[in-house]
Amino acid sequence: MTVTIRPAEKRDVPALAELIEEIERYYGAADTDIQPIEERRLQVEEALFGAPPLASALLVEDEAGDIVGLAAYSYLWPAAGSSHSLFLKELYVRGTLRRQGIGARLMGELRSLAAARAGCSRVEWMADRDNPGAPAFYEALGFTKADGKIVYRVDSGTA
Repeated sequence: MTVTIRPAEKRDVPALAELIEEIERYYGAADTDIQPIEERRLQVEEALFGAPPLASALLVEDEAGDIVGLAAYSYLWPAAGSSHSLFLKELYVRGTLRRQGIGARLMGELRSLAAARAGCSRVEWMADRDNPGAPAFYEALGFTKADGKIVYRVDSGTA
């Protein structure tokens, strides 16, 4: 199947909101945990197209024009010294299209974006421990695990 990888556009917000529900279900969210579609649409629009935008996204579009994958990312500062990094928050390709090189193409596009941005020294991301396919995928692309980091998290309502 031929797919196109391109930056998200405002017209993609409804399709992205639907894809995010698919992603949530992939990670095991129950119906009661799924945000109402209209709230999701508003949050996607604000995150990607607000002033200033909080994030950016590359989308995978199939031959029919459907959005079937994404790479959501932001730039973080500082990284090494005074440089910044491209931080990949979410990489997702619909199950029926996995193992066709689409995820590898997304990672290549992210590396190109980082290399083209002055002062961007690296691409970073995390993988869930309970998703053994993720580390295998990244290692097959030649990426190595960065030891020495511990991830902490607190909900904003309890900070």
